[in-house]
Amino acid sequence: MAQSPTHAQRVPRADGRPSGDFFGPQPTSAADLPDPLPLVRNLTGGVLEALAGVRDIDQFARWLTEEAYRALLVRVNLATRARSARGVRAARPVHTILSVHLSEPADGVVEAVVIVAGPARTRAVAIRLEGIDHRWRATSLALL
Repeated sequence: MAQSPTHAQRVPRADGRPSGDFFGPQPTSAADLPDPLPLVRNLTGGVLEALAGVRDIDQFARWLTEEAYRALLVRVNLATRARSARGVRAARPVHTILSVHLSEPADGVVEAVVIVAGPARTRAVAIRLEGIDHRWRATSLALL
């Protein structure tokens, strides 16, 4: 007589993968995703505005993985404290995107570097997008 699975056991699917893999985030091919350029540009502007204190990062949380969201939240909180300590009010940043460089190191993965000029300095924003559940999601953000 066959044993029924317990809660601790995973029942493999017909293709050999554990059944839990089916319900987790699913990778998506780049062919099934929209052009990443508009997202890269909008995400860059949103990140700069969030760090300046004029945009809530919850507005673009759906395009970030949980890890990227938490890392950005820490950075936004530090920027808020720094402004508060100096007595500086939040102000909308004035910036111009000078260039966007995209590369695709693997199917469903885009790495972008956005060069942004502000009044005081020019910065680079590095973003890694991965196709997850039929949409692009940023898995890593770095403001240099």
